[in-house]
Amino acid sequence: MPYRIVASQCTNCTACEALCPNQAISEAGNTFVIDPAKCTECLGHFDDPQCVAICPVDNTCVIDTRLPRSIP
Repeated sequence: MPYRIVASQCTNCTACEALCPNQAISEAGNTFVIDPAKCTECLGHFDDPQCVAICPVDNTCVIDTRLPRSIP
C-alpha cells in the first residue's frame, strides 16, 4: 500500500520531498502529496519509508489502506 500525507497535519517543511527515491512527493497548495502510482513504500531502496522517517509530525505519513500494496 502506498503512503499518503495527512494534509491537516503537514507543516509544509519540505523535508520528505527530497528524500523520496521515487520522486513521488510533490507540493500541492499548502501541503505535500504522495503520488500513489509512484510510491513503492521505499521497497528496494530503504528498510523504512523515508517520508515516515524524516517527518517531524508523528502519523502524518501513513499507509493508504484504500490502495493495494506496491510490488518493487
